[in-house]
Amino acid sequence: MKKIFVLLIIGINFCFVYSQKNDDPIIMTVGDIEVPLSEFLFIAQKDDSGVNLLDKKSLENYIGLFKTFKQKVADALSLRIQESIQFKNELATYQSQLAESYLSDYEGEKQEMLKVYEQGKFLFSLSHILFSLPEKSLSKDTLKVFNKANEVYRQLMSGADFAKIGNGLLEDEHSGAVYEEQDYVFPIQTFKEIIETVFLMSPGEISTPVRSPLGYHIIRMNRKITNTERLQVAHILLKSPEDALNPDDEQALLKDANNIYEKIQAGEDFSKLVEEYSNDENTKYNSGLLPPFGLGNMVLPFEQAAFALEKIGDVSKPVRTRYGYHIIKLMDKSDYPSFDEISQSIYMAMKEGDLIHELYSVFDKKNKEKMGYIFYPEAYNELLKLCDDYFPTDTEFYNRAIQMTKPVMQLQGQDFPQYEFADYIRLKSTSQKTYSGDFLADQYTFFVREILSKLIEMDMENDPEFINLMNEYHDGILFFEVSDTRVWSKPAEEQETMEQEWLKELNKKYKVTVNNKVVNNIKKYLQ
Repeated sequence: MKKIFVLLIIGINFCFVYSQKNDDPIIMTVGDIEVPLSEFLFIAQKDDSGVNLLDKKSLENYIGLFKTFKQKVADALSLRIQESIQFKNELATYQSQLAESYLSDYEGEKQEMLKVYEQGKFLFSLSHILFSLPEKSLSKDTLKVFNKANEVYRQLMSGADFAKIGNGLLEDEHSGAVYEEQDYVFPIQTFKEIIETVFLMSPGEISTPVRSPLGYHIIRMNRKITNTERLQVAHILLKSPEDALNPDDEQALLKDANNIYEKIQAGEDFSKLVEEYSNDENTKYNSGLLPPFGLGNMVLPFEQAAFALEKIGDVSKPVRTRYGYHIIKLMDKSDYPSFDEISQSIYMAMKEGDLIHELYSVFDKKNKEKMGYIFYPEAYNELLKLCDDYFPTDTEFYNRAIQMTKPVMQLQGQDFPQYEFADYIRLKSTSQKTYSGDFLADQYTFFVREILSKLIEMDMENDPEFINLMNEYHDGILFFEVSDTRVWSKPAEEQETMEQEWLKELNKKYKVTVNNKVVNNIKKYLQ
């Protein structure tokens, strides 16, 4: 409630900033505190109570309210509330949050998150052959592996069977290849290079070699699957032992499962049967209820049986999985979660994964243009040339790059030389890329973004909007704390009297002088 109240008082969304030039007269003096016109207008223009500064009566009423607000702030200052740890921590938290809003572009981030959200409505069934790269690979390493992958690709294009080739490579311990059939591939959980490729493929199509941080992939897209339905089910689990069952024990377990299924068909209560028979300790005393899930979240036999149920209340015959036998009851069907429901999880997945640059791409582009970004490809390519022989985190890469003095880019008229970029790589190796050239490119993007952010922070400290918002939040906290101490924490029946007594006290302690000349000519300052 405190946070909400303060925000209602002062507002944090920018609507109007009065330009603080020399022509910024004092509109009011409260005690020994001078209030510039710019501060008054900044607050008044954001007030949503309907104040009309061009209407004399409305303006006079608002000046009265503002005067009282400032008197209470002055009273809070006299009580040294601003020196408390609680006050300092709250103000610092707000400053951090406000600064973060300057260092991001929510609408731009949302655009990129929406792309991932829409991609998430599809899953892919793939077969792929992976030719692995070393953990730190150079150009000569990638060429050798690429040639292997390309040779296999040519065989496949000549009509060779994908599975036969894949299994043959898997059996050859010298091939360095992996062959997999993947029933479900989730876009946000997979390397972006793979997803960008398969979204353009048709079922049955085979890709040219695609490089990811793991190596070169040859992909056959088997199916594109719509993933827009969510189920909630309850189940009874007859768990099988960890050791393999002999045929007799398997039949006995299945017989028990069938007996329970017959009881359900005869009308016995599913929840009671869960409590009596189920071996799933997580759901045994919750009527067998599992969290909602979509395709790919459960083991395949369980998923197939659940999605085969058509109507709420339908129950499956016993289904065998590696856990044992399940009897599944359909409890609910729902659509794919809305963007708002899963936007935070998408944001975190992008921020912590290889879609981080896509997430911040609008922010980067906007601020590069604003700050006159210039890229010097010749200088960058000299560093890239080093990647042919050294990984960017190698000592020898640094020893050579630190001697290079050409500017690799420019922001706000300031050049940033190669050796500064080399220092950044040495101090902040944040990229997860395994190919030297990709690692360099990734680190360069981080390098530019960090400098952009530092420059924005420097500008922010002189920005009238930022200064005004910080000042208002400062006063808003003081207003709340002193009002809570003097009035709001008292019994409800006493508050009106306490408020009136406090106002009399304030008027005696803090003389208010209003500059009527400024007030009468306020229209001039609004133009």
